[in-house]
Amino acid sequence: MKSLKYTGFFLAATLTWCSTTTAQELSTSLELDLFWAEIARTVREGDFESYRSSYHPDAVLVSNLSNSSKPIAEALADWQSGFTQTREGKNSVSLEFRFTRRIHDPTTAHESGIFRYASTAEDGQTNVTYMHFQALLIKQGVWKTLMEYQTGPATAEEWDAAG
Repeated sequence: MKSLKYTGFFLAATLTWCSTTTAQELSTSLELDLFWAEIARTVREGDFESYRSSYHPDAVLVSNLSNSSKPIAEALADWQSGFTQTREGKNSVSLEFRFTRRIHDPTTAHESGIFRYASTAEDGQTNVTYMHFQALLIKQGVWKTLMEYQTGPATAEEWDAAG
C-alpha cells in the first residue's frame, strides 16, 4: 500500500512538473512568435526606432556574405535610409520568418531559420531575398537580439520546405 501511495505522489508530481514545463514552453514560444511578428511589422511600416529597440545595445551582426562582424549600431546606420524610404511610401517591403530550429528557456533563445525579405520600388520592380539566419536573444523584461548571424543565401525551395 505504501508503494502505491508513493507511486501516486510521484505520478502527480511528474504530471504537475510536465504541465508547468509545457505551459512555460508554450508561453515562451508565444512570446518569441510575437517578437518576430513585431520585427516584421517594424520593417513593413518603416518603423526604424522600434526596429532598433529590438536589439540589445551591444548586439552584433555577423554576415557570411560579407565575411564580417560588426556592432549592430553600424548595421542599423546602413539600413536606416531603407526604413525612411518605406515610411515615406517610396518602396513597399515585407519580411517573413520560418524557423528550422528553436531552442529556448524563459530568458534565452537561439533561433535558426530563413527570412524572406521582399522590396518593391516605386517603379514596380520587386526584389526578393531569402537568407539563412540564426539569432541569439535574451529576455530582460522584453526580448532583445544579441546576435544576428546571416549564414548565407537560401532558395525559394528551402523556404517552402521550412514552411
